[in-house]
Amino acid sequence: MIQPGEAVPSVPVKHVSASGASDVDSAALLGEGRVVFFTVPGAFTPTCHKNHLPGFIDNAAAIKAKGVDRIVCGAVNDYHVVTAWAEASNALGKIDFLSDGNGELARAMGLEKDLSKAGMGDRFVRSALLLRDGKVEAVYVEDAPGVTTSGAASILTALEASQG
Repeated sequence: MIQPGEAVPSVPVKHVSASGASDVDSAALLGEGRVVFFTVPGAFTPTCHKNHLPGFIDNAAAIKAKGVDRIVCGAVNDYHVVTAWAEASNALGKIDFLSDGNGELARAMGLEKDLSKAGMGDRFVRSALLLRDGKVEAVYVEDAPGVTTSGAASILTALEASQG
């Protein structure tokens, strides 16, 4: 698993934002300024859709007020699904999305989880990372179902602690 001090891997991904979807390099997308990058097992899946993403949407302004330049949600889904999820959640303009359609970034970061038993294949684990200029400052990985350490409230607390 990626550790503090390590650089974000460079793999091709899709960036989904208010201006549409585009091909980008993960290191370029996540490599400028201070970034909160949270990862979810799947767009529209119950916990991701009802518990994880909404916290970041609701707290986007507060998170950015703590010196964060960009909030990015990563999912191992094709960019059409990620785009539909971003639009349905009214998240565009507050949060950017990273579509890791083939799971290359999840594997490169060591943040992949085999959900084949649920018919989903390899996905991101539920996590959140604090990044600064493409380097990992902190990694928060959920060790049980639900959203605790990787949720917006926990990230706000971590950001407040890092400012003090």
